[in-house]
Amino acid sequence: MTLTLSARRLDLAALETPLLVVPCGPGASLPPALGAVDSALGGALTRIIDRRDFRGARDEVLHLAGAARGPARVLLVGLGAGADRHTALRRAAALAARRAHGLGVGSLTWYAGAVTAADVEQIGVGLALGCWEYTDLKTPPPADERRAPLTAATIHVDDAAPGAAGVAAATAIAAGYELARRLAMMPGNLCTPDYLVETARDLGRRHSIEVAVLGRREMEALRMGAFLSVAQGTPQDPKLIVLEYRGTVPTAKPIALVGKGLCFDSGGISIKPAAGMEFMKFDMCGAAGVLGAVEAIARLRLPINVIGAIGATTNMPSGTAVNPGDVVRAASGKWIEVINTDAEGRLVLADVLDYARRFEPTAIVDAATLTGACVVALGHVATGVFGNDEALVSELLAAGERSGERGWRLPVWDDYQEAIKSDVADIKNTGGRPAGAITAARFLKEFVGDTPWVHLDIAGTAYSETDLVATPKGPTGVPVGMFVEFARGRVR
Repeated sequence: MTLTLSARRLDLAALETPLLVVPCGPGASLPPALGAVDSALGGALTRIIDRRDFRGARDEVLHLAGAARGPARVLLVGLGAGADRHTALRRAAALAARRAHGLGVGSLTWYAGAVTAADVEQIGVGLALGCWEYTDLKTPPPADERRAPLTAATIHVDDAAPGAAGVAAATAIAAGYELARRLAMMPGNLCTPDYLVETARDLGRRHSIEVAVLGRREMEALRMGAFLSVAQGTPQDPKLIVLEYRGTVPTAKPIALVGKGLCFDSGGISIKPAAGMEFMKFDMCGAAGVLGAVEAIARLRLPINVIGAIGATTNMPSGTAVNPGDVVRAASGKWIEVINTDAEGRLVLADVLDYARRFEPTAIVDAATLTGACVVALGHVATGVFGNDEALVSELLAAGERSGERGWRLPVWDDYQEAIKSDVADIKNTGGRPAGAITAARFLKEFVGDTPWVHLDIAGTAYSETDLVATPKGPTGVPVGMFVEFARGRVR
């Protein structure tokens, strides 16, 4: 359900709201503006802070019932010490919205003192992320057991103009996250390559974006043997989806955002273990991130040209599936020995990256849930960042910091090329367990030529198999934020 955001100056002394959220850092004192609220609560807020019952630590939450008048409830949320202000505000807002959604308050008011447009944007995005829930396939509970979902949030601002700007940006970015998370959460029998095509075409209709789709026949004509080798074991028609957003003059060269769209990955003949295989519906989070980013970029009306390219299929074992040891020809002309059919994402991306180059982009950034090795290296905190251009890598790392989607650079040195040399072909699709995330990125580097390129391995950050306090189990929306901030950074 969509969250409606607003920002305006509030009369806190006369405030009536189902829930007042107040973020506080360590050592903070009660803001004087909340004196009337504190008085209505019999001085409870002052006592709680003075006695250090609430200390403002990250993810700390204290919930108070309100008085007869004023806020019905007050929620203190900790910002933590030493964190970037925007990151702290966004995380606190997400946690507050999760609590509010669970309480069934319907709407909330946020007070954090003086805030800028950028602050409002981060708060708004955090609130939208926190109250998101996928209920499309759930039977509603009985009427007497239902709680009102969080559908509205008001942020207190001293100045309406920056508040409105922050809300507008937050609403656009939140829509991108919502789209990406919904697609990722859908089961593989519903979110198919055809459904991703429908989603792209819906984006095209709503935002006047040109959408082109290549199926199996068209890819055969282009000799995309790497991509098609992954799709040869499934009856579903694979799709290469290209979106062209034109936000500036047509002659300006675009940036290209590329996403891996494995709508379900069984591993193919190199089949995965049964335990946890249901999470492989999330193997299309790179594609979902591209679609979500294009949604947000179009809503923000950024003056930049953007190509979104998605390789969508499923990886299934069958009598026609590609076998370990097979050799296939990529569209670029390189011959690839398939050592492991579960290293399929890089085979799909090899042809999609090569196809994206025909648009002569100034930069290509791809995102993929590519390797378990990246999860081992970085856990669920940072996205693996690889690239062939120092300036572009720095751009993406900075975009990650601004968006709250942090990345960490790993090398793609020539030394790693030895691991993916093949005895029978130009290259093989896996270099084994050592440096697995790096050799996968090194494989992709073979298909971008001299175009500035960055690869984002989001295997550990695109979704979580457990609850992460501020983020529930399931898709996070990564890399929507990093993609959007990268595009915004190019036009600032």
